Amino acid sequence: MIRWLALMPVLFVPAAQAEQAQKFGDVEIHYNAMLSTDLLPDVAKNYKIDRSPTRGIVTVSVLKKNAMGVAQPIPARLTAYMVNLSNQLGDISLREIKEGSAIYYLGEFRVVPPNTLKFTVIVEANGEPKREVTFSQKFYK
Repeated sequence: MIRWLALMPVLFVPAAQAEQAQKFGDVEIHYNAMLSTDLLPDVAKNYKIDRSPTRGIVTVSVLKKNAMGVAQPIPARLTAYMVNLSNQLGDISLREIKEGSAIYYLGEFRVVPPNTLKFTVIVEANGEPKREVTFSQKFYK
């Protein structure tokens, strides 16, 4: 849990970027993408993420409001891919991270800045319709 709390600001609110989210009724999908060099070395090491100016990471978490209206993490099956400005498609393998009550998903991909990538994440949570979020992220040298 302590690692998650230390990682959360780094993953979801890096410099010059803000957390992004889409709501689908009681379900919220939070996502972000950044260069792996934006991570602190210790954080990258703890999560076995290669820090490189040509490696990016995407983070996704899925939350659902409980009966009291409080959003809580829920497990989901995720499929992710990205498309670069040359329309080259790349699959992103996501791995589930559980720490305490937190559940989130991390994936790594190749990017050569400057570039803009368009991401698509398909989320299948138990008992919920399949959801799709798309977002674009600019990457700078």
